[in-house]
Amino acid sequence: MITGPQCRAARALIEISREMLASFSGVDEDTILKFERKLEKPADAVIVSLTHALENAGAIFLPEGERGIGVCLKFTRSEARRLSILESEGGVVGDDEVPGGLNEGQFNSRFQRLSRRA
Repeated sequence: MITGPQCRAARALIEISREMLASFSGVDEDTILKFERKLEKPADAVIVSLTHALENAGAIFLPEGERGIGVCLKFTRSEARRLSILESEGGVVGDDEVPGGLNEGQFNSRFQRLSRRA
């Protein structure tokens, strides 16, 4: 289980607000605030939801070991920047309607005719 300070550190590393984490995790923003400030410990299921949301956003939680517990980024900043650029390429996603192309019915008709020839 992660701690409140780990949650706060992970948010800082991946640069998301408490409001965004609440949206991603389905956990109330006030609950997150109290957890991060060690005012209250939420139910284990809530902590698991926060952990999954933070991990999906790019945080990795380090288990307690010789040097203590921690959190780091899944990707270096330069890797994250390159991924962001790649994800933004290609323009707006839309239907693949090719001028002069076949609609589904025309395609099925031609496919059946060609299948009969084989």
